[in-house]
Amino acid sequence: MTDLHWLPTHPDWRQRLRSLHTDPATAWDNAVALANVRLNFVLTNALDEAVRRIFPTGPETLSTKKVRLAVLGSSTLAHLLPGIRIAGLRRGIWIDTYENDYGQYLQELSDTDSPLHAFKPTAVLVALDAYHLTAGVTSGMDAASVEAALTEMQDRIKEIWHLASDAFRCPIIQQAALPLHLPLLGNNEHRLPGSRSWFLTRLNTALRTMAEQEGVDILAVDDRAARDGIAKWHDTALWHRSKQEVSPTASPMYGDLVGRWLAAKQGRSFKCLVLDLDNTVWGGVIGDDGLEGIAIGQGSPLGEAYTAFQEYARELSRRGVILAVCSKNDEANALEPFEKHPDMVLKRGDIASFVANWSNKADNIRAIARDLNIGLDSLCFIDDNPFERNLVRQELPMVAVPEVSDDPTGYPVALSDGGYFEGLSVTDEDRERTSQYQGNKARDAMKAAVTDLPSYLRGLEMELIWRRFDKIGQQRIVQLINKSNQFNLTTRRYTDEDIVAVMADPNAFGLQLRLTDRFGDNGIIAIVIGRLQPNKDLYIDTWLMSCRVLGRQVEPTTLNLIAQEAARLGAKRLVGDYIPTKKNGMVKDHYAKLGFTVMASDEAGGNRNILDLMAFTPAETFIHVIEG
Repeated sequence: MTDLHWLPTHPDWRQRLRSLHTDPATAWDNAVALANVRLNFVLTNALDEAVRRIFPTGPETLSTKKVRLAVLGSSTLAHLLPGIRIAGLRRGIWIDTYENDYGQYLQELSDTDSPLHAFKPTAVLVALDAYHLTAGVTSGMDAASVEAALTEMQDRIKEIWHLASDAFRCPIIQQAALPLHLPLLGNNEHRLPGSRSWFLTRLNTALRTMAEQEGVDILAVDDRAARDGIAKWHDTALWHRSKQEVSPTASPMYGDLVGRWLAAKQGRSFKCLVLDLDNTVWGGVIGDDGLEGIAIGQGSPLGEAYTAFQEYARELSRRGVILAVCSKNDEANALEPFEKHPDMVLKRGDIASFVANWSNKADNIRAIARDLNIGLDSLCFIDDNPFERNLVRQELPMVAVPEVSDDPTGYPVALSDGGYFEGLSVTDEDRERTSQYQGNKARDAMKAAVTDLPSYLRGLEMELIWRRFDKIGQQRIVQLINKSNQFNLTTRRYTDEDIVAVMADPNAFGLQLRLTDRFGDNGIIAIVIGRLQPNKDLYIDTWLMSCRVLGRQVEPTTLNLIAQEAARLGAKRLVGDYIPTKKNGMVKDHYAKLGFTVMASDEAGGNRNILDLMAFTPAETFIHVIEG
């Protein structure tokens, strides 16, 4: 299924495309909407051409970083580039692309005067075709010769990664080999050492191990082709005519795989799955059919399909996706299966926000976003009812709404194929996310029960555990830096290499802060990067925090730590910038509230702030600070 089946169709799509240029003020948002429709190769190219005419260099204002993607490969790749660019557009990301001259990827990487180096990519995709990867491998080779060829190819690919990393210091994704070669031995192909088919299988395994060691990501086209069928991805006749390894018909799916990776790198994967209940989580209507009448669990194919969907949702939760419920129901009826049905896989404790009433679902989804303190563009809503899906798409275009039928077997497929929750890794913080939100509810309940804020804060028994950046926390640090938008003073994005550089810099510090209290562990809630300047100013390069801990004195406590680290480096003043984005307006006056002097403001609404460390007195808070 390479047709982006999880996206809806639109009967007036071509008319909307023709009118795209009529209003420049709305052209970008309208183009994003057009990209979020089921597109084939022809429609993808048409939209790409229209958008490039309207925005030759991209729109002026974007809430996301523009991407310069170099696609380096050994075959013809030009037909894949529109699909990649439209996949970025689908996620509100502008992507400029570069393709090396045919077969010249290594030469261009090695030559610092090449057009590739002039392009200065911010991301690199290495796409080597299966024929290139198996050149020289024959069925007559013995095991030792094949081992040598496999090692040589791994070394060659690793050399590409190192050249790209050294030159551009940017994320790299390696395309897995497409399993194109026909077997020579059959079911026991692994017993023929020189089989090209088996060679690619082994190479793909080795690539994933190497990528883990080198900090490279994998574009898993082999897994995708295994699901779709290789004939959907590769046309041998096209290969012989034009050296296109990936068929044009598969380019929208190929592009989407790349686009979701780039979005994940910018922290733009969705965070929360919002579930309808009746005929989505179980079969039937709980208010009409009762606990005994809904279809779920063993005993019927339909019940088993709903159970399978619940199991998939629970597995998403275990890897860090937040689960919420948005149901038109009396709350007591909606809760009953979670509490009493023996075949329910999902329990009430798995749901971070539970909204069941008779209000419209767009308003309820807004309420869920407020309850969880996350953006609406972090929510993915699944509902069997086409009316509800279309209502949410119309009212909340930033919310992802996969297109599904009334067949529950397709629900997990739509979520998986849509790549809404694309991840780069899984941390302990991700696995604990649901319990953290449940802890937040307990804190809110306690806050409502006490009569004054100091009593509430004292009763939380908070501990702030801080550590300098280290290898153990590196994965989570990079994840937070690239996901945090609201409480983020500068919204700078950094790679693993950038964080390693901070750790190695004697004139810089990186702090990771974890907050615990009587209700549990909030996880890593703040990241700070400070850099000592030649004039002895300590520049606060990055200060971001989780919004879920606002109002608990974490901000002044963090400033105490910053001042402490700045003094250790010999700084005389703290300097902090507020750089405005569409999402971080809440921290515009952050520094002023902490006692900084606002020295300058710019036309965009940003400001520079100064704090004299000689006159600074650490704030007294109810938080016990520990170095971990």
